[in-house]
Amino acid sequence: MKRVHDPAPLPTVLFDCVHNAGRSQMAAGYLQHLAGDRVTVLSAGSEPKDQINPVAIEAMAEEGIDIANNVPQILTVQSVVDSDVVITMGCGDVCPIYPGKRYEDWALDDPAGQGIDSVRSIRNEIRGRVEALIAEIAPAA
Repeated sequence: MKRVHDPAPLPTVLFDCVHNAGRSQMAAGYLQHLAGDRVTVLSAGSEPKDQINPVAIEAMAEEGIDIANNVPQILTVQSVVDSDVVITMGCGDVCPIYPGKRYEDWALDDPAGQGIDSVRSIRNEIRGRVEALIAEIAPAA
């Protein structure tokens, strides 16, 4: 009898910024949209706001990605433990460090209080970084 091997577990990526209302939400939206079921996507913040930045929602809607119903989440130790890749965006040393995880810090401007043109620029930079990440961790078959 031939055994069927379980497929490798999906890579889990955690995007972490301070408020989980702009950068990390846009990055999570892109990763989910572009990689689909090839990854598990988490996002959180060390001091989450009560809602997503409306300009970030508008900028992502221009790309056909709806993040309007997302809710900012608090960063937990468990979310870091559950992740293979942890991408921080301006939260400094707040994110707990665990051996065996891949950490990246994406130096991106905070879209809070910025107009749509500035947020589009941040969004476009995030897209490029997400596309590069997908090519490394979850390339198309």
